[in-house]
Amino acid sequence: MNLIRIGKIVNTQGLKGDVRIYPDTDYLERFEELDYLYFEGLEGKFYIEKVRYKKNLVIVKFKDHNHINDVEKYKNLIVYTEKVELEDGRVYVEDIIGLKVVDHVKGDIGILKDVIQNPAHDLYLVRTPDGRDVLIPVVDEFIEEVNVEEGIIKVTLIEGLI
Repeated sequence: MNLIRIGKIVNTQGLKGDVRIYPDTDYLERFEELDYLYFEGLEGKFYIEKVRYKKNLVIVKFKDHNHINDVEKYKNLIVYTEKVELEDGRVYVEDIIGLKVVDHVKGDIGILKDVIQNPAHDLYLVRTPDGRDVLIPVVDEFIEEVNVEEGIIKVTLIEGLI
C-alpha cells in the first residue's frame, strides 16, 4: 500500500474523543474527502466520523472513539492516507525533497531539504553546497518550475534573498 503522511495528532480536543491534527497538506479539505486514516505504528483503518477546523488545525472525530480516554493514546502519532494522483501542477512534498534547486543566473543553489508550511506561503529549506540553510518563498515570482522527473526545481531569485 502506498501511503502518504498528511499530518500529526498534536492533542485531544474536548472530552468527546476528538483529536487535533496539525496538517502536512495545504489542502485541508482533503480530510473531508477521506473516509479513514492510518496511524503510525498501528494496524487497521481509523474511520472518520466528523471533520472541522480550528485556526490552522484539523479537528477529527473518529468512529467508536467517544471519549478523551479513547484518543489520548494517539497524541504525537503521524497520520497517513493512501496516495492519490494530484491535479496538474501539484506535487507531494515527499516527492520533491532531495531535488536540486537551480537559479538561471546564479546556477546551483543547493538541495531541497524540507518544505516549511507558513500561513502566507510555503518556504523551501535549501541546503547550499557550502552547508548553509537558506529559505526560498514558494511564490510564482521565485519558483519557475518543479520537475520531479528531471529532479530539478528551477528558480529565479532576487539579489539579497540568499
